[in-house]
This record gives sequence, C-alpha cells and structure tokens, in this order.
Amino acid sequence: MSHDGVGLRAVTRSVAFLTAGVLAVPALAGCSEQDEAGKPAAGQDIASAKRDRIADGGTLHWAVDNVPETLNTFQADADAATSRVAGAVLPSLYRLDTNGRARRNPDYLEGAKVVEREPRQVVLYKLDQQAVWSDGREIGAADFSAQWRALSGRDTAYWTARNAGYDRIEKIERGKNDLEVRVTFKKPYADWQSLFSPLYPKDVMGTPDTFNDSARRGLKVTAGPFAVDSVDRRSGDVTLKRNPRWWGRPAKLSELVLRAVPREKRAAALAGGRLDLAEIDASEAHRITSADREAKGGGGGKGAPLTHGPGAALTPGRALRSWAIAHGSDEEAADQETTARKKRAKAVAKYAGQQSALRDFVVRKSLEPAFTQLALNGSEGPLADERVRRAVARALDREELAKAVLEPLGLPAEPVGSHLALAGQHAYADNSGALGDQDTREAQALLSDAGWVVGGSVKEKKKPKKAAGAEASKAAKGKNAKDSKDSRDTDDADGSGDDGTYIVGGADDKPAGDESPTVLAPGRRDGASGAEKHLAQDGQQQLKPGGAPGAYAPKGTRAPGPAAVGPLAKNGKPLSLRFVLPSGPGSQSLRAVGDRIARMLDRVGIRTEISKVADDSYFKDHIASGQYDLALYSWPVSAFPATDARPIYAKPVPAADGSLNVEQNFTRVGTDQVDQLFDQAVAELDADESRSLVRKADSRIWAAAASIPLYQRPQLTAARNGLANAGAFGFQTPVYEDMGYLKKS
Repeated sequence: MSHDGVGLRAVTRSVAFLTAGVLAVPALAGCSEQDEAGKPAAGQDIASAKRDRIADGGTLHWAVDNVPETLNTFQADADAATSRVAGAVLPSLYRLDTNGRARRNPDYLEGAKVVEREPRQVVLYKLDQQAVWSDGREIGAADFSAQWRALSGRDTAYWTARNAGYDRIEKIERGKNDLEVRVTFKKPYADWQSLFSPLYPKDVMGTPDTFNDSARRGLKVTAGPFAVDSVDRRSGDVTLKRNPRWWGRPAKLSELVLRAVPREKRAAALAGGRLDLAEIDASEAHRITSADREAKGGGGGKGAPLTHGPGAALTPGRALRSWAIAHGSDEEAADQETTARKKRAKAVAKYAGQQSALRDFVVRKSLEPAFTQLALNGSEGPLADERVRRAVARALDREELAKAVLEPLGLPAEPVGSHLALAGQHAYADNSGALGDQDTREAQALLSDAGWVVGGSVKEKKKPKKAAGAEASKAAKGKNAKDSKDSRDTDDADGSGDDGTYIVGGADDKPAGDESPTVLAPGRRDGASGAEKHLAQDGQQQLKPGGAPGAYAPKGTRAPGPAAVGPLAKNGKPLSLRFVLPSGPGSQSLRAVGDRIARMLDRVGIRTEISKVADDSYFKDHIASGQYDLALYSWPVSAFPATDARPIYAKPVPAADGSLNVEQNFTRVGTDQVDQLFDQAVAELDADESRSLVRKADSRIWAAAASIPLYQRPQLTAARNGLANAGAFGFQTPVYEDMGYLKKS
C-alpha cells in the first residue's frame, strides 16, 4: 500500500465508509460471469531463462526500503521487506501467477480441496511427502493448528495485525496420516486458499511470547529454498543462504542479500556495485537508459582542456580564475569562483563515472499489482455531500491522467476500472459505468443541484486600507515580487517539510467574475496553472471578445479547451477543497498528477488549496487522521478481494469511546449494502457466484464516489545485465530458486 514515492506500511485490517444509500447504479445488471477479466495490461519483464542456462552460485544484492522491523508478516509493523524474506524462506501453499490468480504451490501441496460443505465446510490439505522444516521435522497439522490459534483473535496476548479467515475456523485435525490436514470451518469461507501463506513453524506460533518476540530479529527454523543467515541492522543487510534441507529445485544463487538503500540513492548504489536489482523511479530509469548514449558522447564537451595563449593548455578552473582577475575581480573572489567551479567539475566527473557504470544495467518494466486513486474525504465539509463527490469524479479525465504517467514510460495507459481487482484477475470487470465518464456539464449540474452556484454571495474578510500614491505602487511591486518568490519556492520543494499552500482557481489565477478566455502563447496548453497562464516575455496579455489581436495569436484565435467557470459558493462560503500531496523527491509524478486534477476541477468551478507536506507525515498525519479533502495514494490488489478489500471500503462504525472506527477506509464513506455484498461474497463457496457478488460491491463503491481509481502503478526495476528470472515481476510471486546469472557463452 503506498502512494507514489511514499511507502504505506502495514495497517490494521479494518475499515469504514459513509455514503448516501439511494443511488441509481446502472451497471449492476451487467455484472455477470459473461464479463471476462481479460489479460493483464502489461506482462512481466524478468528476462526469463531455463534453469540449465543459469550458472550455479553467485550473490544477488536486492534493494529494499529498510531492514524489516520484524520477520513475522502477521505483526503490525511488518512491511514489504518482511514479505520478501518470508517468500524466500517459508512455505506458501498458494502463490500468484502472471495473471494475479492463486495457484497451488506443488513444492508444499500435492492437493487441497473442499471435501464437505454441510453441515460444515471442510478443506483437506495433502502435503508433499518431502516437506520438512530446516530442523528435520515434518510440516504437519501441529503447525497449521498453532498458526490458527495465534491468528484466530481469541487470545489477545498475541500481537496480531489481522485474523481474517482464521476467525472462521472451528478446528484443525490430522487426517488419515501425517501428510493430511483437515480444517473445519464454523462459517463458510470462500477465500480459504488465502490461509497458511506464509506458514510459520509451531516454534514461532505456539505461544504469545514466541509469536511476539522470537521472529522479530530472525527465523531459526524455515522451509524454503533459502534460510535466514543474518540480519545486520548496522550494514542494512539481510542475508539469506541456500537451505541444505530444501527438497525442491535447488536455488541457483548461493546467497540472496536484501540491502536497505533509500530510493534516491539507488542509482549511485547500482553504479558503485552495491546493488544488482532495485526498484527505481522514472528519473533513475531515464539515467540508465541514456547511460550508453552519454558514455559515447565523445570529447570536446565540459571538462575538456582549454587553450589559452600560444600552446598553453589550461584546466577549466585555471581559465576561470584568469578570466575573473582580468575582468576586475580580486584574487580572493577569483579563488572562490575557482573553488566552486572545481566542485562542479568534481560532481560532473562523479556523475559521468556513474553513467559509465550504469551501462551494466537494463531497465525492466511492468505494472505493479496496485493502483493510484484520488481519495475524497467524505466525513465532513462539501465532500460529505455525495453530489459534490460525484461532481469531482465527473470532472476528471482519467484517461488523460493515465496517459500522462504511463505513456512516457512506454507502458499501456488504460484507466483502472475496478477498486477490487486489476485486468487479468478473476474478479476484474470495468464497473466505472456505475459512476460515468468525464462530463463537465454533468459535473456542473450536480454542483448546482447541491446548491453551489457561480457568483454566490461570499463573506469576505475585511481588507486593510489601501495605501495611496507612491506607497501603493511600492507595496504592489513588493507583493508581486513576493508572490513570484513564493511560487518558485513551492515548485522547488525539497521534501524537508510543509512546502506551503497555493490555490488553484483562486483570485490569483483569474479575477472573480471574469469568464473571458485567456489567449495563450503558442505551444501553451489550456488549463495550465496560474503561473503558466501568463504570456511569454514582457506580456501578461488577455484579450476580451472583440479586442485587438495580441503579439501571440491572430485576431479571433480561440483559446483551446473549455474555459473555467467562476468560483462557486453556497451559504456565504466558497467551494474550496484542501488537496494534500507529498513533497519528497520521489513524489514528482504524483504532484504532477495532482496539478492536472486541480486544473480539471477548476474548469467546473471547484477551487483547490494544494498543500505539500513531508513524506514521513503524509500518510500518518493527514490521510489516516482525516486531515484532508483530496489526496492521492495507492492500494495493492489481492487475489482474495472479498477478504482483503473489505476493510478498505466497509462502513465506519462508532467505537466504545465515541470515536469512529474506520479501519483502512480513510475516505470514511461506506454503505450497509457494500458490507452485505462483501459478507455474501466471502461466504459463497461457488467461485463464479462469489466473484459476481464482488463485482456488484465494486459497482456500489464506484457509485459512492469516495475513491476514484486512476491508473495502475508503473513498476520499474534496474537489473544487472545477465541476471535472469528477476526484474519487474508484475503480478507473479517471485520464484526465488530460479533466479541467477546466465552462464558465460
């Protein structure tokens, strides 16, 4: 779960939602099993190779965001690195294929199926005969039972983050022999395949003390192609080595090192030989793809010796010093300039060296099993009105937003049509028709129906008296200079904290009541931000209808695209929404999307106050606490949406202390009907009928207009040349034992 550039750590599995219930949902009738899930929008890119082409041995250094706080995936502070370790060293009875669908893992299971439905659902697991823990003990019913008891929620001494599914189990027994495990459910559970993946040994799950503490810093007993060798928090390395008791296909790598490297430092770590595989941002991907071209740029560029006088070769620093003295600078100033030049030259040389080293890498790209959404906080303010939320949604051109992010990366740019699955997954269907496509007039009509009208009376704050004469002129110039500086400061945010707030659609963008089109300089796009609307060079020229033609457009030229309407107001208050975005260096793409959304909303009269906040406070202090109106962040999708998505969209319920328990529903909008559809889907053992219920729930979520899926997140991975079966995995669970380096030809 993450917003682009900001990691969203594991959160308690529960949720809340708050929508008006009487909605027309035209797409419900179309949610039949005739709808096909289709294929993934993008395939995986992992340099697939057969095992006989891969050398035996070698170490893979794979970047993670941080050393995991715990190796127990069922604890609240588990993260992506925790899951990566578990995937390599612990049993997963089911794993995802390239379409994001759960498949039986033959290394652990010979078979698993529902053998009884009445009076209770019973699932029979048949384990692989060779499946053993690294201490030699067979994997069996005792391990299943210990994990169930730890995660059932009955014993609060276990510090568990989730118990979905395990709370439906009545008992676990040994079958006809030690290789069979019978699981009896007290309530039907459609997503039973989601359980026991990963499976921990009873040594970890057996008591609250071992569950809470023993697996935080290490795992002594494992059962995967790799085993945990060490967790070094000082160096930031988690080292996994081949498991000598592994009964499946032997791991090709001798070591797998998960190395904590911040995203902004990964390009340097790749160039320095510290990493072989790393997820990267678009800017680093561009560096790698252009490295070969830059390395072949040839001489004569920056840093080449300069000829100054007959036969005298000068370095750039010496030449600059000589020039400075000749033009009146004193020697101290010249030396300062020389020092600055040398520092720049050193930085350029370092960059050039990194670019040369980056030629050893290739960018592999796919789409993550996650989507970025616009979240609308419906707990209070204008967005508590469903009509306003729907107006926001109808103002958005989701196709334009998807293209802006994905097309420059060479990835398919299709808007996401479901909250609960992605193209290729069983439950996927495009249910966005329940809300409707972009429609400016419909958005304006919804706002008007909600009482927000153009030119509505607004209670203005008292303004200070204006200065007269020269003082007024001086004050105006000072304000303009300050506004210009503030704009530059906002654009150059360094991610260190709150970068300020600016208003899109406010008085600074366009005078109130002035609905005449703005004539733009050639090449400018309509709907630009306030700064972009100023004409080039000396002019800030606007033409009224019938006015004289300006220097940048012939007479009668029409401004492209629809003009923004005037600000809307109701009961003396303007329609203005606080749009919170992260300010960190890895969030440029998200901020660009936010700016586009703000301009789209401005066209229907909705003002946005964009607040850029520090990455480390973005989610905790704003999204989770409800301190926002609009926000952008991402959710992963699951092969088991009836279980895993319910907390994200369930209706909030009052807690015992009077607060609202929203679980993971940070839009705070939900309905009883959505909850009922999830409950029915998770208890329906007919797979087709269960998926139909999930799709109906998705249609209702679309109609509530509290979260608007935009696009599937890009997945960019830098991989060392010759590394096979690793890269941009897409949906598929990594097959750790098949990763390795190609044999030298």
